[in-house]
Amino acid sequence: MSDKNDKLDNLKTSAFDRRFSIAKASFLAGTRWATANASSMFSNEQDKEKKRKQAMTEQANYLVAEIGKLKGSVVKIGQMMALYGEHFLPAEITQALNTLNDKTVALSWHAIHKHLQQELGSKLDDLTIDHEPLGTASLAQVHRAVRKSDGLELVLKIQYPGVAEAIDSDMSLFRSMLRLTRMVPQTREFDEWYEEVRSMMHREVDYHMEAATTQRFHDRLKNDDRYVVPKIIDQYCTDRILCMTFERGVPINSPVMLSLPQARRNALGEASLEIAVRELFEWGEMQTDPNFGNYLVRLGNGQEIKDKIVLLDFGAIRQFDEHLLNVARNLIIAGYQHDKSEMIKSMSGYTFFDSIPESIKPDMAEVFLLATEAFSEPANNPDMPEGLMDAEHRYDWKRSQLHNRVIQRASKSMASRYFSVPPKEFMFISRKFIGAYTFMTVIDAKTNVRRMITPFV
Repeated sequence: MSDKNDKLDNLKTSAFDRRFSIAKASFLAGTRWATANASSMFSNEQDKEKKRKQAMTEQANYLVAEIGKLKGSVVKIGQMMALYGEHFLPAEITQALNTLNDKTVALSWHAIHKHLQQELGSKLDDLTIDHEPLGTASLAQVHRAVRKSDGLELVLKIQYPGVAEAIDSDMSLFRSMLRLTRMVPQTREFDEWYEEVRSMMHREVDYHMEAATTQRFHDRLKNDDRYVVPKIIDQYCTDRILCMTFERGVPINSPVMLSLPQARRNALGEASLEIAVRELFEWGEMQTDPNFGNYLVRLGNGQEIKDKIVLLDFGAIRQFDEHLLNVARNLIIAGYQHDKSEMIKSMSGYTFFDSIPESIKPDMAEVFLLATEAFSEPANNPDMPEGLMDAEHRYDWKRSQLHNRVIQRASKSMASRYFSVPPKEFMFISRKFIGAYTFMTVIDAKTNVRRMITPFV
């Protein structure tokens, strides 16, 4: 439990304060970076590269430490840049940004209560709210509450005052910082991803959109006893407050998960992957943040009460147009059939694929066939290593080392430069599936993925 003394009474969202600290830090980092480059001018190429990497790592770590002091949206922007930055930022900067911690210092109850009074007015009297937050992040903190009239347990996601209004200025701040340091090439890819991060940030703080999405997923899954989605309680929702039912569960990486019998872990793994399949083939929208914090598991008793996956946080939802969905679906179906010519045929009618020379596509198809290995079967995929799939078509994720094998194959592929900056929409879809694959590896599940794809073939 946090000590009262390590709480903040307000967030510094003043544009001047933030601009001044970032400008100062960026200028210093840029100067040191230029000095380090100048000092290595007469070194041999190997030493020059070593010094360059070392200088960039030092300056990136220094900048990230400065960003971490500011809190608010600039921290979240840094985290998103870390998540997607591998395609347009130097590795040293991405690694430094990855250290940004979302467990920020909480706002004091005094500050939160004042904010709640402004947002909810007299409705606040209906609720008993825990003064200690359940969790804190860069944009909001979460408090448990009970509705006095019926004892209903609730969760209030409370967005920090001023955070939404600071996004655009913090985005320009971040861009200026990268420009001032002279460590990041300003390319077209950088511009596209920068704008993508901006729109993701605005979606993150749009609580009306998140409420509507949460309710949609709740309605879709309410009759499926493998899932729990919180129910939105509209009367306590505002632009800055999101109110939903409190749902219990244990984290996915909790030690108790690995102590479950194999059959229960398999069922949980299949339920987690089925969501990704249905988002792509049925619903046309996807929760694109595969962070483990967005899932809990409510354990059953191994008999009549099933284990359930609790789905949380629908702020990172992404809708896809039908054209893109068809391309993605065809790639998966070609993987299901393990058919190289179908895979090559699927790679067309989309700007990214149409820009790739025909001579490169067979090589790229091999990478996609490997990535969809779990959707195929030994009978149609002679390349599948022995022992990865049983007679019931259950794929052994932990043993497969699939993610590493795909990365190795992609880096050796003639098409490797096309993998380095994929279209952002495909990036979101592949991240979602990688998240589901990781889920199954962590809980050591063996799952039948073919069965999920079969209805759509």
